[in-house]
Amino acid sequence: MLYERGAKALRGARIAAIAAATGLSILAGATSAAADTVVKWLHLELDPNYIAIWRKIADQYEAKHPGVKIEMQFLANEAFKAKLPTLLQSKDAPDFFYSWGGGVLKQQEETGTLMDLTTAMNAKDGAWLKTYNPAAIKGLTFDNKISAVPFKLGTVSFFYNKALFAKAGVDATAIKTWDDYLAAVKKIKAAGIVPIAGGGGEKWPIHFYWSYLVMRDGGQQVFTAAKTGQGNGFNDPAIVKAGEQLAELGKLDPFQPGYLGTTWPQALGVFGDGKAAMILGFENTAANQRTNAGDGKGLADDNIGRFAFPAVTGGAGLPTDTLGGLNGWAVTKKAPPEALDFLAYLTNPDNERIMAQAGMIIPVTIGSEDGVKSPLMHASAEQLAHSTWHQNFFDQDLGPSVGRVVNDISVGIVSGQMTPKDGAQQVQDAFEQDQL
Repeated sequence: MLYERGAKALRGARIAAIAAATGLSILAGATSAAADTVVKWLHLELDPNYIAIWRKIADQYEAKHPGVKIEMQFLANEAFKAKLPTLLQSKDAPDFFYSWGGGVLKQQEETGTLMDLTTAMNAKDGAWLKTYNPAAIKGLTFDNKISAVPFKLGTVSFFYNKALFAKAGVDATAIKTWDDYLAAVKKIKAAGIVPIAGGGGEKWPIHFYWSYLVMRDGGQQVFTAAKTGQGNGFNDPAIVKAGEQLAELGKLDPFQPGYLGTTWPQALGVFGDGKAAMILGFENTAANQRTNAGDGKGLADDNIGRFAFPAVTGGAGLPTDTLGGLNGWAVTKKAPPEALDFLAYLTNPDNERIMAQAGMIIPVTIGSEDGVKSPLMHASAEQLAHSTWHQNFFDQDLGPSVGRVVNDISVGIVSGQMTPKDGAQQVQDAFEQDQL
């Protein structure tokens, strides 16, 4: 295969360039270590089917590179966020780990624990760099330093159970505005069906609602002003209004009983078991609900529909503005050259295509877009292709300190434990404290 022959030619040069960029030595022209080199890979993927795909890719790499061992390590989402800062400073730090990008990645880069990938990725006229969507590289670059290897793009949208919508007499295609959405929630609830599967126990799944409403009400200009300390900051009237709209949703009691203690995997299970009509989730929600359903099968793909987060009447934001991730793999300074070479292999067009075909990712590697086969995943990819403003998750973009408050106030507002004005003020206070 032409790609493989080219890849082999590049691999030796790439490892040599990586060694030069990291200050580590390696035998010239070698494509594997003389003795076992263990590459530690830290992830937070829950789906065993996806992990199996990664393991197969890693096994194939190991077969081609005797002496290199890829060791996969796992932490659950919240434990990952809590433990990673300490882990990065320890002798047990991974060689590379999952990153959401945004302010969290920037803060990690500023601690000096991450490897600057700029030189390695630009070696040999940027042969490695040029394999990725330029926008993905740009989104993971701070102060002209590439801080992570691109992995995938994603967007958050609503997924719904077609059978339950039909039972409630709701036409999903008619949901264009937030008022339409609230009307649908009321109608579904009146039919004796739980409208939304909510994961309030981890808080961040609820922040999708507050974030999207801020985007729809204020638009990019208001959010950019707030996070750069201009104008009224997070006390902007549009942001307060977003909180009021979230509170209005909460008053409808739209989630399943006990949602404030429900984890994200459990919420996916509620949806997959047909116990809620819809869920606001990631592009791979259709696949993940199967894994978390009680029977391990969940809803059939042809029983799942999808629609974008609705517009807000009179809002400055556009209905084509999207919220989601630009995810990558951040590399620690102690990582051996083999870690970067494996990352180049993991994210090459062939392997990203395999992951896309499995419904795992919307790829960022040029030439692998044709791997997106799932109609639902393809709809997410199309939405991203026409996005007028793609905003990284607020809790990641604003950094860990402010991000935690965003998650907290989102749950506080929707559950009626906090007023929208107090929520906006708390985010503003956290932002100002973070600037000190």
